[in-house]
Amino acid sequence: SEISFDSKGFQVFTFLWMGVNIFLFVWYYFYYDLGDEFFYTRHLLGSALAWARAPAAVLNFNCMLILLPVCRNLLSLIRGSFMCCGRTIRKQLDKNLTFHKLVAYMIGLMTAVHMVAHLHGVVEQQQTGRIRQTEHSSVRAGGRREHLDPQQIPTYFVFTTIAGLTGVVITLALILIITSSMEVIRRNYFEVFWYTHHLFIIFFAGLVFHGAGRIVRSQQNEKAHNFTFCKDRPEDWGLIPECPLPTFAGGFPKTWMWVIGPMFFYVCERLLRFVRFMQTVHYRKIVMRPSKVLELQLVKSGFKMDVGQYVFLNCPAISQLEWHPFTMTSAPEEDFFSVHIRSAGDWTDKLIDIIVNAILLRMGVDGPFGTASEDVFDYEVSMLVGAGIGVTPFASILKSIWYKFKEGNPKLRTRKIYFYWLCRETHAFEWFADLLCVLEKEMEERGMGHFLTYKLFLTGWDQNIADHAKVQVDADTDVITGLKQKTHYGRPVWDKEFEQIRKENPTSVVGTFLCGPEALGKVLEKKCAKYSEVDPRKTRFYFNKENF
Repeated sequence: SEISFDSKGFQVFTFLWMGVNIFLFVWYYFYYDLGDEFFYTRHLLGSALAWARAPAAVLNFNCMLILLPVCRNLLSLIRGSFMCCGRTIRKQLDKNLTFHKLVAYMIGLMTAVHMVAHLHGVVEQQQTGRIRQTEHSSVRAGGRREHLDPQQIPTYFVFTTIAGLTGVVITLALILIITSSMEVIRRNYFEVFWYTHHLFIIFFAGLVFHGAGRIVRSQQNEKAHNFTFCKDRPEDWGLIPECPLPTFAGGFPKTWMWVIGPMFFYVCERLLRFVRFMQTVHYRKIVMRPSKVLELQLVKSGFKMDVGQYVFLNCPAISQLEWHPFTMTSAPEEDFFSVHIRSAGDWTDKLIDIIVNAILLRMGVDGPFGTASEDVFDYEVSMLVGAGIGVTPFASILKSIWYKFKEGNPKLRTRKIYFYWLCRETHAFEWFADLLCVLEKEMEERGMGHFLTYKLFLTGWDQNIADHAKVQVDADTDVITGLKQKTHYGRPVWDKEFEQIRKENPTSVVGTFLCGPEALGKVLEKKCAKYSEVDPRKTRFYFNKENF
């Protein structure tokens, strides 16, 4: 079934990526462990040579990939190019941040193996008294001595060579980037995460120069100097034709060849962001909604959007570097675009406080960018689930539906929408209830009350609210929202909801869209798999989640 293929799509992609990593590791491990030109190098470094170079190859591959998932404009271009393809293929683009994290974990692991192996090799040379020097140091040929390297102690190697210094810088930058990316840091100290993440510039600069020292050397005249014959007779090196002195040279640095392409794309990405930042953005309307939610209606020349898309906002007065994603709540049919910003951290708090005090700040806008919600009208039946401020992409979708019906008989593939909104407090419903009220009235007037089914769930409530609701149970409208659909108290029983949708749509593909917490996403994804029929002619649920 389609849902089965989709649920495994990212797993298949991850399996292929892991397969390439394993292949590169194994291939280069045996290349350095068995290659004739590295015989004398292995004699000095032992197994550390292969254990250092194999992860280096994997690092090159993953450092090539790490920037691509965060090139938003590139992903939007690819998404647009794949509009003619199946949604399963396009949906993999929505996993870009998940893949970015997987690649980062692999880089961290391979960096640790690479570093430990190199340090082990240097220590082993020191302990055996053969630090980067061939065993035939007492043999002269033409007044020359053949040396691999004059370094004598690991500390000297680490802090005086190009490879050592850049390795230290790369490792420290990587440690700071990974540790500051932890969930607890991102949620509570976003600025720390954001600024520390820009150490990737130092990381890539060090990466490009890391191989310039050419510390891993291979024998260049292995055909003239046959090590199988000469290795046991170093006293004859340079004295007999069969055993000329072995010559060595460092390998040509190749890391830059792996990363130059992604670096170019990312530079273009930042240049495009700068151009968009310089474009003028006008305030059309500013509204302070309940629950400390700020609505900004903005106008920008040439700006075109689609339902469910998002933009990145930058306010130079607060921070020159910080860009934050916000899903647009306006419809493509409107002559402006709007975002709803909830107080959720230092940056949003500062923005709300400044604008509430009637200070109009310069605003930079980058986007719009596509998400899974763009595909909402590609399904016969759509199930929209928003949690708190996560209702924003569905506000855009429902507004667009209203405009389509207002303009006349719309040609929509979608024939039914189920909308679920989960909020912790009553005030959160207020800013969106007016849109639902208009939609409710519009559908009834057109005799299409069946088109939209919505359910609002108040997950955080006290006994006073419940008692008041009981008193008003016979009222025509809900006591909290004023809508005809009554508010439910507590969390949805998802098994019941999915079973009902499956019963009402026995032969449909149902697109399930979520903008909310990861925990809820895992629950809904499991329910989509559970209630999807094996028979492709029957009901299938297709899970989609917003990712920023």
